[in-house]
Amino acid sequence: MLPTIDGLDHVVIAVRDLQGAAEQWGRLGFKVSPRGLHSPHMGSGNHTIMFGEDYVELLGVVEPQPHNEPMRRFLEEREGLERCAFTTRDAAAGVAALRERGLEGVGPLDFGRPVPVPGGGETEARFSVFQWPQEEAPGGIRIFACQHHTREAVWIPELQRQGNGVVAIRRVLVADAEPEAAAAHLARLLDGEVLEEGAFRLVPTGPRRAAIAFAPREAIAAAYPGLDASELPEHGGAGLVLRTALTRPPAVAAGCALVFVAD
Repeated sequence: MLPTIDGLDHVVIAVRDLQGAAEQWGRLGFKVSPRGLHSPHMGSGNHTIMFGEDYVELLGVVEPQPHNEPMRRFLEEREGLERCAFTTRDAAAGVAALRERGLEGVGPLDFGRPVPVPGGGETEARFSVFQWPQEEAPGGIRIFACQHHTREAVWIPELQRQGNGVVAIRRVLVADAEPEAAAAHLARLLDGEVLEEGAFRLVPTGPRRAAIAFAPREAIAAAYPGLDASELPEHGGAGLVLRTALTRPPAVAAGCALVFVAD
């Protein structure tokens, strides 16, 4: 694995209506954080859904800025799983490692957002991120890495208690007609490996962290009864397999398929 990377940190679900998306996920039993606003140069707002070591970020545009132009292009086509973020211990060292490998890494970019504290008051979450080049998007998924300077302002215990019992992202599902090539692409970018599991090609991201799984959308639907292939994109981020203590049928929220697996 690329130096400084510990595994999947969070996934970005790009949405057109932040409040509507938060309400939709809330109806599925998720504990959704209050809306946050990123630094002005980011031009975005978010809600988070926190688990043990990873989380889901519902992300929307609040002000057009150069930084969010790729997401605005994505949203012209659809909502859904747009990006994967990996935990980095050192964003500056991570982007340097990319450049040593001949990739034009972007960053590190520093930003923050205010965080309401349960019970009253406010703190600030601060981050440094670096990005792989936009054209390096395996299976249509853009990737970046996030260094958390204030983990305690993000992983707030009250926000980790999910009413539906979800405790972690087990797998990120990416639809691609040529999963071997897409998985090999991601493995090259991460200095990782590709594993074979039936129609899926998996790229592990780190111990106790989610793997990223590539397969044609019909194979994804066949593997998880209850999913409808017509609701999945032909190419790009399709959904999440979530570890939970409470089984329930699959659902689709803000363009992202959700599969609940008890284990």
